[in-house]
Amino acid sequence: MMARDVLFLLEPLFHDNGRKEYCPECAEIWGVLSYFPDIKTRLDIRYQPIEKPRTELQSLLGSENQNCPTLVLSETSQNVEHSGIVSANGVRFIDNARGIGQYFAQRFGTPFPRGG
Repeated sequence: MMARDVLFLLEPLFHDNGRKEYCPECAEIWGVLSYFPDIKTRLDIRYQPIEKPRTELQSLLGSENQNCPTLVLSETSQNVEHSGIVSANGVRFIDNARGIGQYFAQRFGTPFPRGG
């Protein structure tokens, strides 16, 4: 059982396609966390490699659910509206930046993402 929600992000810098890159959606979530740093203390943040399989995500959610960012909800976290919560292997999660932003707004009281 997970005590806190677990946020899976790609490492801030990785090499792919023959160059240095970053994940725009993961950067969006890091931006939200920099605006509202108290959220970081309420999450378990884990970095994933760019290469697949991302074994930790795969073991929790199956091989078809290895996207980052992904927020895996603890068993005690409540469902919130319009955040795109889905489930696999009996685990609830959100696998996109805007949905995670919606969840943060409803769970932690941050502003809502514009357009969401």
